[in-house]
Amino acid sequence: MTDFGLSEEHRELRDTVRRFAQDKVAPVIGDLYERHEFPYDLVRQMGEMGLFGLPFPSEFGGMDGDYLALCIVLEELARVDSSLSITLEAAISLGAMPIYRFGSDEQKKRWLPALIKGEALAGFGLTEPGAGSDAGGTRTTARLSEDGTEWIINGSKAFITNSGTTMTSLVTVTARTGENEISSIIVPSGTPGFTVAPGYSKVGWCSSDTHELTFTDCRVPVENLLGQRGRGFAQFLQILDEGRIAIAALSTGLAQGCVDESLKYASQREAFGHTIGSYQAIQFMIADMETRAHTARLAWRDAAQRLVAGADFKRQAAIAKLHASTVAVDNARDATQIHGGYGFMNEFPVARMWRDSKILEIGEGTSEIQRMVIARDLGLR
Repeated sequence: MTDFGLSEEHRELRDTVRRFAQDKVAPVIGDLYERHEFPYDLVRQMGEMGLFGLPFPSEFGGMDGDYLALCIVLEELARVDSSLSITLEAAISLGAMPIYRFGSDEQKKRWLPALIKGEALAGFGLTEPGAGSDAGGTRTTARLSEDGTEWIINGSKAFITNSGTTMTSLVTVTARTGENEISSIIVPSGTPGFTVAPGYSKVGWCSSDTHELTFTDCRVPVENLLGQRGRGFAQFLQILDEGRIAIAALSTGLAQGCVDESLKYASQREAFGHTIGSYQAIQFMIADMETRAHTARLAWRDAAQRLVAGADFKRQAAIAKLHASTVAVDNARDATQIHGGYGFMNEFPVARMWRDSKILEIGEGTSEIQRMVIARDLGLR
């Protein structure tokens, strides 16, 4: 299938991941999802495919790819399952990328190789129970020990992905290190005083790993400061700008998966002597779903190509995330309607997609935050 705007390498990558999603993920993910089980074997296979290293240079074991390649993969995975797609997205965009962007040479050498190979995962500790969209309201603190050799961290974080698996090697947390000063600090898994609560009971993304974290006099070496002291908030705003493109790609994949499943069902299900796909009402509904998925894809690819080219992409990333997440919710609703009662049964993929879609309008910046970003970039204050 020709896909204008993609290189031959990107098309080959897309087709390879599409086959993996259909042949390896689709047959097992429904059962894993129902049991709220993390897909360790699938994650291992993705590591062997080099997917965790896509946007990183070969000097750290990466694939010398780009952010466009990563987003192509996220879309293809989400056409079948979003839990696996968000596991990869968070592992790269929120876990490994901060260390790659802001880490010292020593931090990169220590942590990146295993993360890039998919042998380990990292979390992104920004959100707090009382500070979601208002990330500047961080209450977690980190103070230097009397001898100046350690950071002593106290506080809590909420809704943190990839933070409690047996593969998790670290969580990077934002904390107040002084008055009007937020810094980023690497906290290795198993550090005394670092407690991972049991996994949440979630509406969707039931095969992804999400926990609340608490820090009680948790001590880490002073060298675990990530980047410049006091620049933690600015660093993570940059990371979130990139992550919005990734979530837009994931959202597009879910939206396209709803089209795929609806086409399949409409060609098989009969009502009043005909397949339901022969009725104009269903045809128009699916046509609208395909239109929405197509425009969402155009939006995230525009933002991704701007990022890769080194151009400003902040507004386009917010537009892509806002539009694609809305499209995902709309398509999931319509796909469930097309399936009728079967769409309410968890054995059908659209039920899983319906449950997974809503978080896309919330995670990594709510739709309201995206509108704020767009309006401010247009000069509105």
